[in-house]
Amino acid sequence: MNCRHCKNQLDYKFLDLGFSPPSNAYLTSEDLSKPEEYIPLRLRICNECWLVQTEDYEVAEAIFDKDYAYFSSTSNSWLQHAESYSEMIIRELNLTDESLVMEIAANDGYLLKNFVSKGIPNFGVEPTESTAKYAMELGICIDQEFFGVNYANKLVSGDAPITESYKRKRDSLCDLIIGNNVYAHVPDINDFTRGLKIALSNSGTINLEFPHLLNLIQLNQFDTVYHEHFSYLSLYTVVAIFAKYDLKVYRVEEIATHGGSLRIYGCHNHDPRSVEKSVNDVLLAEAAAGLRRVNTFEDFQSKAEVIKDDLLTFLIAAKRSGKIVAAYGAAAKGNTLLNFSGVKPDLICSVFDAALAKQGKFLPGSHIPILKPNMIKEIKPDFLLILPWNLRSEVTSSCSYISEWGGKFVVAVPELKVL
Repeated sequence: MNCRHCKNQLDYKFLDLGFSPPSNAYLTSEDLSKPEEYIPLRLRICNECWLVQTEDYEVAEAIFDKDYAYFSSTSNSWLQHAESYSEMIIRELNLTDESLVMEIAANDGYLLKNFVSKGIPNFGVEPTESTAKYAMELGICIDQEFFGVNYANKLVSGDAPITESYKRKRDSLCDLIIGNNVYAHVPDINDFTRGLKIALSNSGTINLEFPHLLNLIQLNQFDTVYHEHFSYLSLYTVVAIFAKYDLKVYRVEEIATHGGSLRIYGCHNHDPRSVEKSVNDVLLAEAAAGLRRVNTFEDFQSKAEVIKDDLLTFLIAAKRSGKIVAAYGAAAKGNTLLNFSGVKPDLICSVFDAALAKQGKFLPGSHIPILKPNMIKEIKPDFLLILPWNLRSEVTSSCSYISEWGGKFVVAVPELKVL
């Protein structure tokens, strides 16, 4: 296999999580009697551009289909993050009713609704029918397509499904392009980046947020590996990809979302904005951590296996003691953890999730039933395993009542801990 960015031959393995179904392929009761597709889940490292990438992957159209069940608005903390970001970037870029904002992977409109409320022209690009429909019901203009060079060219030529906000700026391009947690999800990262270049106005800004590879390694976040994530990104690699397409990263912010992410600010190379100190600071931190040395990645497999073994030891001990263990959050990262560990409903009886699109279904692979959160009080689990550990504070706050019957929270990553 060759690197998806620089085409260098990939000789180094990073992680092997065996075979698992796509992490968001939730099952109906009828699906339980049918064969289930399992796909290898392995990562390789490019020792030229240092892009970490999945070895085998599904076609994007098969993963992000009409039944895609991830709705961003389910998380209150994520909604707050989106609102704070919107207020900040509107001030930072002095966006007005003469500006144009495009969000790639707009999901259910969780972010763009903040621009709508401020009267700033905007539209989203969102391929999944389920989330796009929800966003449009909020009055957000959505082009239901995958973003890349083809879409960007249609946008420039006026052949895209044009929104009212774009019509008012027919002779100009996007002043702000937002992509939150999408850059790692695209199978052709070169095509996507070229599309950014084409769609960006002469003095426009690109904001991308993505989980930082440095945190994945240092905090044992192996469960953030799943088929939807084609790439695992360092700033070094993103700077290199941007440079190839005549773009530059001029600022970076380290943010807490998804266990530690980067928010990058990009622009055209000819833009007079200079590269700020923050970029060099993160690059130096990555170099000091060894993100451009193969041996840095060599012991990560064993760390993942320790987490798996510790979780299984805990669950088996709880079962033998007659304790009830349930989980909270039917998250993709949770499915990676459970399938790698071989967990089934005999060890975790159910998982609770606030997303209506997931309730009444079953987790892929493990076949654990997904229930409404109000069922927690009926089941009264002794332990509630928080699968989306990045939402730990939100979950422990909203479900603090489990202490009434002696229930305790548990997290498995970066290490098993009863809270």
